[in-house]
Amino acid sequence: MTPVSTVSPSSPTCGWTWLGRVDYAAGLQLQARLAGERKEGRGEDHLLLLEHPHVYTLGRQSKAEDLLWDEAERARRGVEVHPIDRGGEITYHGPGQLVGYPILDLGGHGRDLHLYVRRLEETLIRALAGWGIAAERSPGLPGVWVGNDKIAAIGVHVSRWVSTHGFALNVDTDLAYFDGIVPCGLADRGVTSVRALTGRAPGLPEAARDVAAEFGAVFGVAMRETATV
Repeated sequence: MTPVSTVSPSSPTCGWTWLGRVDYAAGLQLQARLAGERKEGRGEDHLLLLEHPHVYTLGRQSKAEDLLWDEAERARRGVEVHPIDRGGEITYHGPGQLVGYPILDLGGHGRDLHLYVRRLEETLIRALAGWGIAAERSPGLPGVWVGNDKIAAIGVHVSRWVSTHGFALNVDTDLAYFDGIVPCGLADRGVTSVRALTGRAPGLPEAARDVAAEFGAVFGVAMRETATV
């Protein structure tokens, strides 16, 4: 288990906001604005929690052959495609999936990229445990797993030690949309969701609140909910 800090009255604060459904391009713009402020020493660390319409995102290690549905099929199903600057390969975002974008100045969190990713994983593992799911890491494969199936993908970008992008947790996701890609380039692994495993799922606003609480505990920060950013 990743060592974590204990939240105390003197702990730094981190804002968090449940944004509901946000177009992917708008989410990128919001991340860029908040990250720019942090690089200039303004604003505060913030965890954005939201869901996106159907979209495939192509990380820096993506391969063209891992995008399986052609343009016509993607158009029929309403799926956008966005090449982006995060690490990792191709993944899917869509309704029922909780997406988290931590905009953090990692100067206050050890300046250790591997530790940062482990802490994101730990946050999600704890949240899933609260919903009755025993999830774990898989050696050498970022993300959170239940057996051979991925339940949460992680892909981050760090510039001047300020983080963008983050994680995608399948809560009540239509898993059929993963058929259009080779998720994260792993043809021999599957995907799953909270609903697929338990037959039920929390609403995304409730899931966001649970994840925000675990994020604060793992990162040793006091979470402060805000209505807007």
